[in-house]
Amino acid sequence: MKEFVLIFRLKDISDFKPSPEQMQERMNWLAGIAAQNKLADRGNTLLPVEGSAKTVKPGNLVTDGPYTEIKEFISGYVVVKAENIDDAVEMAKANPIYKIGGNIEVREVLKRD
Repeated sequence: MKEFVLIFRLKDISDFKPSPEQMQERMNWLAGIAAQNKLADRGNTLLPVEGSAKTVKPGNLVTDGPYTEIKEFISGYVVVKAENIDDAVEMAKANPIYKIGGNIEVREVLKRD
């Protein structure tokens, strides 16, 4: 099995504070993946929302935040085990983040030998 990181993005900081019901939905989604033994890393570390990210680009150009073109932010991540990216995408599709306008980026985790 390969590992894939699911990066959770929200469009607005107000979405970062879920209701108890939304939090339970998210935990149920995560528990379902864990029950299948496909959870590799829960991403316990939350990424700060404001004022704590910079991007360094070629030529030592430094910009605020991780993005220059969009205004969304990363609210967290998990690493899952899947046979391929399509299977990882199917796991991501079941996440309730879409109900609040969020999205999930799916990337394969490459391991060095």
